[in-house]
Amino acid sequence: MAASTHAPQPPGNSGVPDFRPAGHSYSERAGPATSAPAAAQSQPNPAFRLSGPGPDMGDLELLLPGEADVVVRGLRSFPLREIGTGGWNQQHENLEKLNMQAILDATASQGEPIQELLVTYSKIPVLVEELIAVEMWKQKVFPVLCRLEDFKPQNTFPIYMVVHHEASIINLLETVFFHKEVCESAGDTALDLVDYCHRKLTLLVAQSGHGDLHEKEESQYSTPMQELQKQAELMEFEIALKALSVLRYITDCVDSLSLSTLSRMLSTHNLPCLLVELLKHSPWSRREGGKLQQFESGRWQTVAPSEQQKLTKLDGQVWIALYNLLLSPEARARYCLTSFAKGQLLKIPEIWERLERENRNKWKAIAKHQLQHVFSPSEQDLRLQAQRWAETYRLDVLEAVAPERPRCAYCGAEASKRCSRCQNEWYCCRECQVKHWVKHGKTCVQATQGDS
Repeated sequence: MAASTHAPQPPGNSGVPDFRPAGHSYSERAGPATSAPAAAQSQPNPAFRLSGPGPDMGDLELLLPGEADVVVRGLRSFPLREIGTGGWNQQHENLEKLNMQAILDATASQGEPIQELLVTYSKIPVLVEELIAVEMWKQKVFPVLCRLEDFKPQNTFPIYMVVHHEASIINLLETVFFHKEVCESAGDTALDLVDYCHRKLTLLVAQSGHGDLHEKEESQYSTPMQELQKQAELMEFEIALKALSVLRYITDCVDSLSLSTLSRMLSTHNLPCLLVELLKHSPWSRREGGKLQQFESGRWQTVAPSEQQKLTKLDGQVWIALYNLLLSPEARARYCLTSFAKGQLLKIPEIWERLERENRNKWKAIAKHQLQHVFSPSEQDLRLQAQRWAETYRLDVLEAVAPERPRCAYCGAEASKRCSRCQNEWYCCRECQVKHWVKHGKTCVQATQGDS
C-alpha cells in the first residue's frame, strides 16, 4: 500500500543499483560507494553501498503519545450510509496508524500505550461496532453496489479501503485482546464479538475442503471489480484466522465474562464442537505438489519434514480455547441458574440486529448514495487520498511490522539489504545481487521507469 520511493543514483551509475540495508527490518540510506568486484565486469559496473543495521524497532514511532491520545479519543461509530466518506476515511487512516503502532509497541516490549488508551477512553465497544458495521456493509451493500448498471468505477481504490477496513480492525483487536483488561472493557459488546467470531469460523469450516478456488479460477478475474471481489474473498480467509485468535483471547477471560456471553459460547453456538471441526479440517494446512504447506505470517509456507509433527500456532490457539471452555473451573462453575442468571442468559447480541433493523430495505438506496457521493471520486481526490496513504504507510514502518525477515532473491538466505532502485528485491550480500542482476535487471529498470 505504501507508495514506492526511488533512491537517487550517483552520477555515472546506470547498472546494478546500490543496496538499502534492512537492519531490524528498517530501511536507511547506505554509506559511501565502493567499486564492484571483478566478477561483475561482464555486467554494468555501478557503485555499491553497504552499511550496518538501522535503528532498533523501538526507535520507530508512527504516532507520538499526544497524537495517539487525540486519535483514540476521536474514534466514533459511523452509520452505514457514511461508510467511505471523508470523515470515515480519516478514521480508517487513524485506525491503520493505531494498528501499526500497536504492533511496533508489542514487538519492542516497551509498554503498550495504544491498548491502555483504548481501555481508558472506553473505545473497544466502538471498534467492535465498526467491525460489525463494515461486515454488514460487505454482505448487504457491496453486492448491490456491484450489480448497479451505472456502477463503472475508474478506480477501485476507495472501495478497497472499505473492504480492507474489517481486516484493519480485527488485526488491531487481535493485538490488544491479548490483555485481559481489554476483554473486560468490551462490556456487553463481547457478546457481539463472540457472534462475529462464530460467523467467521463457521464460514472457515464450511469453505475448508473446497480447495483454493481463487487459484483455479484466476483467469476469470479480468476487470478491476472482479479483481477486487477476488481480493475480498482472499481477505476473508485471513480475517477468519484473526477472529480465531481473538476468540481464544476471549476464552482466556472466562472468569470475567458475563453469563450471557458464556452461555452463548457454550450453549447457543456450541463453540467446542465448532473448534473440534476446525482441528479436524485444519484449513490453515494443505497439500501442494505432495508437500505439506501451512499458512503462517500471511502466506502459505512449505513445512520441512522434520517440522511436520510440531503443533502450529493456529492449532495451539484452538486447543487453548477448548481447554478454557471445557476444563477451566470458571466455565464449569457459571451454570448456577438463579433468577439473576436466567435474566443474564436471555440477553442477545445487539449490534448486528440494531444495524439490520435501522437499514432494512435501504441497502439499494445506500448503494446508490455511495455510488454518487463516495465511490466516484475525481482524479484530484484520488491523488490527495493516495498522498495521505503514502504518508500513513511509511516504508520503514511497514518493514518493521513485517511478520518475518526478508529472504535473499538469489540464494534464499535471510537478507538485510535491498535494491535501492526498485526496492522490490532483497539480498544477503553484494555478490548475490550481482549474480541475480541477469534476471532482475530488466524488471528493475521497468519498475523505476513506471515510477518516473
